[in-house]
Amino acid sequence: MMNEQENVQVVQNFFVAFGQGNIPAALEILAEDVDWQSPATRNKPREISWATPRHGRKEVAEFFKELSGKMQIEQMETWDFTAQGDRVVVEGKNRGTVRSTGRTYEHDWVMVFTVRGVKSSDTGTTTTLLIYWWPFAVSRLHVL
Repeated sequence: MMNEQENVQVVQNFFVAFGQGNIPAALEILAEDVDWQSPATRNKPREISWATPRHGRKEVAEFFKELSGKMQIEQMETWDFTAQGDRVVVEGKNRGTVRSTGRTYEHDWVMVFTVRGVKSSDTGTTTTLLIYWWPFAVSRLHVL
């Protein structure tokens, strides 16, 4: 079992890889059968087609591909990492442009990672990810 600081490091490693555009490295941090979803996946807004439940690395890779095709993420900030047991909560903000409309967006978010297992001395496996954000703020940019 990993301690809370190790769990935070695993999640920070995920954000470092993502921030460098190294999606394969970010995916390697995820469990093979990762459960990736957000509250928006329950409503499946037409304007946010990438907000569907994803299961497994292959489907998460499809998420990143679809997201990058529709959104130009210009900045992604992480403010705080809070761990309790195997859960790591990350608070942050991102800003970018909707490719189809040219409209810019900025919104806060919270992601909850569950970290289990050890792959190597400094990497664990993220088994679940829940993303909480304001889908309305993004969906309006596609139709306005």
